[in-house]
Amino acid sequence: MSLSKPERELSLEEVLKWAFAIYSKNFTKFLIPFLAAALVVGSLGVVVYNFATTAMANIPEPGASPEEIQNWFWGFMVAMLAIVFIMGITSWIISAVVNGVCVKYTAELMEKGKASLTEAFNFTIYKLVCLLAAALITVILIGLGFLALIVPGIILLIMFSLVVPAIMIEDIGALDSLSRSRKLVSYRWLKTFALLLIVYLAVIFVSYIGNLIGQPLGPLSTLVGTVAAAFVQPIIPISLTVYYYAMVAKEAKRVPPPPPPPF
Repeated sequence: MSLSKPERELSLEEVLKWAFAIYSKNFTKFLIPFLAAALVVGSLGVVVYNFATTAMANIPEPGASPEEIQNWFWGFMVAMLAIVFIMGITSWIISAVVNGVCVKYTAELMEKGKASLTEAFNFTIYKLVCLLAAALITVILIGLGFLALIVPGIILLIMFSLVVPAIMIEDIGALDSLSRSRKLVSYRWLKTFALLLIVYLAVIFVSYIGNLIGQPLGPLSTLVGTVAAAFVQPIIPISLTVYYYAMVAKEAKRVPPPPPPPF
């Protein structure tokens, strides 16, 4: 199977085959950034778990004064919110970086037949502000969509699924990537939804199995689940990059050829 840019629209099965072929041939390269990210995020999860457990163990005894209970409650809430905020910011940045690197690395493999993690990382840092802005905008819009009876959220999730490939491959801004992604997935809503469902369910399933395996380890169960998910998470940006090129090929086929010269 040739893993260069497709010259036609690929079926869902072909997209997944190409993605798994790319991943299997470059397993270590794709795993490194996701494994590093998993260790950082998973470690933060352990910190949150340990803090919550310690705080609950130090809850005021029955009969404590209202002032003691109030002081404990507000101290716990402020510290927990600070930890969760730091964890959210860190996860936001790390997710943008690793997905950007993976998309760029996949794109280079498909376009040139070779790629460099260092170059992919450097380009991702160059586009990091755009990636973070796009992630923030899409999360807010999709979140509001899910609050509005779920279905609008699913539609927006499909609509913006190719934002990162658009930014990393076409070198465009955050707002332009939103409209570009919507244009690419147009008339392929169900197909895009099926692809997202398959790859995200695979990651969720592996993460769940990892958490089950890690349960005897107590607070480390979250870390084990995060690390386990890291082994399959690269398939998401790889699949979306392959799908991006397939949609670009579909778009090219729909553009009519220029008229012949008058002479």
